[in-house]
Amino acid sequence: MQEIERKFLVTNTDFKQEAFQQTHLVQGYLNSTPERTVRIRVSNEQAWITVKGKSSADGTSRFEWEKEIPLQEAKQLLALCEEFLIEKTRYLVKAGKHTFEVDEFHGKHNGLLIAEVELQDAKETFEKPVWLGQEVTGQKEYYNAYLKSHPIT
Repeated sequence: MQEIERKFLVTNTDFKQEAFQQTHLVQGYLNSTPERTVRIRVSNEQAWITVKGKSSADGTSRFEWEKEIPLQEAKQLLALCEEFLIEKTRYLVKAGKHTFEVDEFHGKHNGLLIAEVELQDAKETFEKPVWLGQEVTGQKEYYNAYLKSHPIT
């Protein structure tokens, strides 16, 4: 139950031509402290509750537990979440043997593009697409739990 990922800004929307899937997501936080976050996420007719622990010193790994929950219960829990929900479109883009999740944020973060790649090991190498920009792994201002109440303009 360990999540290992690296996070990057995205320089342009060329990734959309390479995407093999896109999904609209709405998520809120029941708790967003750095020691633990508890997130509710809804995508189409599915929903999940996710608990994440504190990140490692370099920001690449942390404990993650996730469970699918009934959609109606998720909608009720979203109503209990901390102020401001995050809405985004997630694109899945294959690059070499990895799949990047590219999030295009809407609302108060309109225009923000962040890509994440999950790894088996923190030192694992991966192919970097041309649209991948500055690495922001470990920078709290690019975590969704922080973005929910701190707009990036």
